[in-house]
Amino acid sequence: MTLLDVTIVNVALPSIERSLDAGPSQLQWILAGYTLAFGLALVPAGRLGDVYGRRNLFLVGLTAFVLASAACGFVTSANGLAIARFAQGIAAGILNPQVIGFIQDLFKGAERGRAFGYFGATIGVSTAIGPLAGGALLALFGEQEGWRSVFLVNLPIGLVLIPLAWRLLPRPVTVQDDGSVGHPKARLDVVGSLLLAAAVVAIMWPFVTSSGEGGSSASSPAQGEGRPWWTIAVGLALLGVLVWWERRVSATGGLPLIPGNLLRVPSFTYGVAVSTLYFLSFTGIWLASTLYLQTGLGLTPLHAGLVLTPFSIAGAISATVGGRLISRFGRPLVVVGIVITVVSLALVDVAVDHVAYPGVLWWAAGLLTVAGIGNGLVISPNQTLTLAKVPALDAGAAAGSLQTMQRLGAAIGVSANAAVFFAVLASTNSYTEAFSMSLKVVVGIMVLALVIAIVDWRRRSEHHVGTAPSPVEDAPA
Repeated sequence: MTLLDVTIVNVALPSIERSLDAGPSQLQWILAGYTLAFGLALVPAGRLGDVYGRRNLFLVGLTAFVLASAACGFVTSANGLAIARFAQGIAAGILNPQVIGFIQDLFKGAERGRAFGYFGATIGVSTAIGPLAGGALLALFGEQEGWRSVFLVNLPIGLVLIPLAWRLLPRPVTVQDDGSVGHPKARLDVVGSLLLAAAVVAIMWPFVTSSGEGGSSASSPAQGEGRPWWTIAVGLALLGVLVWWERRVSATGGLPLIPGNLLRVPSFTYGVAVSTLYFLSFTGIWLASTLYLQTGLGLTPLHAGLVLTPFSIAGAISATVGGRLISRFGRPLVVVGIVITVVSLALVDVAVDHVAYPGVLWWAAGLLTVAGIGNGLVISPNQTLTLAKVPALDAGAAAGSLQTMQRLGAAIGVSANAAVFFAVLASTNSYTEAFSMSLKVVVGIMVLALVIAIVDWRRRSEHHVGTAPSPVEDAPA
């Protein structure tokens, strides 16, 4: 539900605009507010799950998500929908780290890799069916008020899930001498939470906001006009303060929001770097590809979706396979996945430049299918490697940190890619050239992720000479 709501709303925006008389800035916040709130909640919610039990936080997040979805479905104003979407994003951020934390707690070794494979497949399916499900709901309930069904569909799903979660999810088992659950004398690091929230808002702000429509014209503010880029410097400064504060909390015997020992686990730091760069690269392609197919080539939303959907479907399948293979091959599997994706997207660029319509559609769909296979071999296996040596008591914080960096990477990637696309479109008036340059940016950033993955592969190979550990295990910190 939480990942479906990232993409399903896109197809409903025209209906929302007409029904609620929403302006460009309100539409922007209906989309961006969810992403921003999602990123804000991840790390504190992960830490709360470590301390007070993942089942408790899962139920809180799930219940809040259902209530916020109902609020979204019944609002009567665009501003009300933007506020409800922000609340929905907070709930999604509370819910998501608990899932990864449960996988960390309940599975080990090869079983954990397979579990992350199913998790990755769920992500792929959710992403793939979002636009199609949104279009089907609008067709069923009508375009005038059918957008409400995009949110209200979460109610029956949630009402089934809440009792199942209450009954089936394991209760906390880490009990201290005084009977408390989680870390001894644990209290949420409120100052650290506020510093992190302020830093995330400052860094993401220019990428999730704009002064206008962000539409498909060359004059669109997606080029970056009117965005407060200076807030990024503020965010980085706040991160520096956060590091100082977290060290102080650790030195005084407290429980830091982001455990310092995580940064001393090489598998975690390398994995986060690969993940951030990879999300920064491939998430930026979807806006450009949609504009190229619909506005540039004149396809309907359904036909454009049929060209792009094979990427997600192939990724869902290969994520399951990758989850089974990661315990055998380790980091080389991720390297192979990135290479497949890079080569496939580079060939899409060649096809866009040299193959005429409608043949280019078949080439693009086929090559994106191959790229999806590579994508599935990257995200879930890399997640397994990243969290392999994280202590169980810090699993929620680690999962929240990883997902926060993914959200940051995605937000920056979408904005940067859109800026490149519209800048080229303004100078050439060619959607083909704009899309081609967008693909080049994606491939270039993805190559950086490949370099870091190869460095980690070499590090692991040198460190494990003569020890023959499992590929998913790093040396003890």
